[in-house]
Amino acid sequence: MIAHHPDRDQIRIENVLSALGNPMRLTVVRVLSDGEEHNCGSILDGVSKSSMTHHWRVLRDAGVIWQRPSGRENLLSLRRADLDHRYPGLLDAILDGARGDAGLQRQG
Repeated sequence: MIAHHPDRDQIRIENVLSALGNPMRLTVVRVLSDGEEHNCGSILDGVSKSSMTHHWRVLRDAGVIWQRPSGRENLLSLRRADLDHRYPGLLDAILDGARGDAGLQRQG
């Protein structure tokens, strides 16, 4: 069973920032930023199922992702429209910063 997804007006900035403050969850959001749905097993390699479940829950409960059942797995997508409506420019700024940080790590 999929837990509750907050309505757009229930998304809180402190929950979004807390969810995106974890490097693994930020990686998930970077993958989902392509606008496609991804099955939950294709996003993070080498992570236990229980850890992935935890990260999906945090992102879902914060209003960052949609999670929907599809057969025996779940599909994930970014709630870009809702996040852009609530906090214009925030997601783009976070994703740009994450890309910049990843580039610095590769150079260093």
